[in-house]
Amino acid sequence: MDDRPIGVFDSGFGGLTVVRALLDLVPAEDLVYVGDTGRYPYGPRPLDQVRSYARQIARDLVDEHSVKMVVVACNTASAAALDLLRFELDVPVVGVIDPGVRAALQASRNGRLGVIGTVGTISSGAYQRSVRAQRAPVTLVCAACPGFVELVERGDTDSDQCLVLAERLLSPLRSEQVDTLLLGCTHYPFLARTIGDVMGREVVLVSSAEETAFEVLSIMSETGLGHRTAAKGSHRFLSSGDVGWFRELGSRLLGLELDDVERISWDPAPHP
Repeated sequence: MDDRPIGVFDSGFGGLTVVRALLDLVPAEDLVYVGDTGRYPYGPRPLDQVRSYARQIARDLVDEHSVKMVVVACNTASAAALDLLRFELDVPVVGVIDPGVRAALQASRNGRLGVIGTVGTISSGAYQRSVRAQRAPVTLVCAACPGFVELVERGDTDSDQCLVLAERLLSPLRSEQVDTLLLGCTHYPFLARTIGDVMGREVVLVSSAEETAFEVLSIMSETGLGHRTAAKGSHRFLSSGDVGWFRELGSRLLGLELDDVERISWDPAPHP
């Protein structure tokens, strides 16, 4: 049994979808969540910069919070830094890309799979590489959706502006007749109702959050880290931005009151 917490981080609020899945699957585990809201969004940033941010946060989780595992609950950061973090850190590191791809491939019926994500995630080719690695005979259609993250971060998930933007950005995917759409950003499940309305009832939406939580459980079992079952775990939430805003919006999105959000500050320059 390893009583150290699980560390989770994201550029902002999107990773709370992964936290929600972990709370449901392993409720006795202690969690530390870092939302880097002071530097969000990651999507438009150069991947080198995102990589430096991811290394900085992951090292802080290991060194300062003694986590037993790091969950990179951000698709852009997973695309930029997952392999590097696995090489550098002495704890297991879990990303959100491969679990989501596996679930989407299982869900697809006609072999036409869509993926939406930030500009950084889509341009990185991470999803394209993951699908190729599965050697699945599918047609993959990828589309960047700039603006979606900002809508979620403002708490604007069902307005007319949100619907108009979704109709414009998702139009290419509808034209390609995909039957499964992978939400390749942990923010996007908060827009699932609007995305589903635009794509149509026949299109299956896949979020990587639950699959990532199952992978966390599997790794803990396989590596001997174990998971606690006797009590409810403690949960710490840290934000590099406005703590009050994180507490208010995070509580609404997670469906859990975040009373004690802590402020975290970074050095002027990330670790080299």
